[in-house]
Amino acid sequence: MARQERGIRSRRSILEAAADVFGERGYEAASTNEILAKAGLTRGALYHHFPSKEAIAVALVEAQGEALVVPDQPVKLQAVIDLTLTFSRRLQTDKVLRASVRLAVEQSSFVTSAQTPYNQSITVVEELLREAEKQGELLPGTDLSEVASTVVGAFTGLQVMSQAYSDRQDLPGRISALWRLVLPGLASPGMLPRLRTSRPPEADEPTAGPTGTATPPGSAEAAHD
Repeated sequence: MARQERGIRSRRSILEAAADVFGERGYEAASTNEILAKAGLTRGALYHHFPSKEAIAVALVEAQGEALVVPDQPVKLQAVIDLTLTFSRRLQTDKVLRASVRLAVEQSSFVTSAQTPYNQSITVVEELLREAEKQGELLPGTDLSEVASTVVGAFTGLQVMSQAYSDRQDLPGRISALWRLVLPGLASPGMLPRLRTSRPPEADEPTAGPTGTATPPGSAEAAHD
């Protein structure tokens, strides 16, 4: 058991070190020597977990899929909103996730398809939208695939802008603004007062309000971000 725990820790150390190096230099300029130096491990320890720099990058890219944790919300459109808000918060503090996003966004010789994390995200969002449609939360005739791909694409663009301007410190606010603009063309009129476009205060995971519905946009809570 102790050996297994050490293996888990060393693997995580490699990924965190690689996240720092990839985050600073990008995939092309990064080297396994730099990753080893930052992790403080031997080359044998590295190759025990990852046979190449590309294998490390693949593991980092997979972190995006692991971060797509669907919030437990009875209102499925709120679950989509909270998914994006939680992801945006994690991008502010999780360097492995930040490196994962950078690897997916930048153009490099990294051969694993950069479309994989986007396709995963689109699938998760589209499934939630399908549930929302069944519950009557969406406007009639909504193209679910179009909405899902647009939301994921817009999120990607906003996080790139936020990284450039504020090191992602304003990203949750940008995502809140996106939803305030999108929801009137997406949600059925009766749903709009029930939807919250900011993260619940003092909570890492979304929760329903005291009445079982979300806080309306425009309230003091919704304007918090």
